[in-house]
Amino acid sequence: MADAKLLKIGDVSARSGLTVKTIRFYCDEGLIHPDSRSDGGYRLFDPKVFKDLSFIRTLRDLDISLADVMKILESRRSGICTCTSLQGTIRSKAGEIEYKITALRAISIELMSLLNDWQDCGGRKT
Repeated sequence: MADAKLLKIGDVSARSGLTVKTIRFYCDEGLIHPDSRSDGGYRLFDPKVFKDLSFIRTLRDLDISLADVMKILESRRSGICTCTSLQGTIRSKAGEIEYKITALRAISIELMSLLNDWQDCGGRKT
């Protein structure tokens, strides 16, 4: 592949909406890999990196851990079907979210009850 088609990390950052620091972190963690380096040492990426970055972002938005993201990416790249694993991870995450929603609703009810039962202390109002 000609280096002319490869993108510097700054270009990847600008087009993906991720910071250069985040892209470097993903490289350091092994989530993505530059295709080569420029003579100046810049990481150069194939435009296909945007597909991986989008997938990573989706998984992270679901609050899936980096370790699980790595496992999913490794399986995906190997061509081994990860449907069951991915579904299990998503089910687990959905359960966590439902638990948090229930806990937040209970807190909200408690706060509204506190407000409804509020009695002025008789002090000076500011």
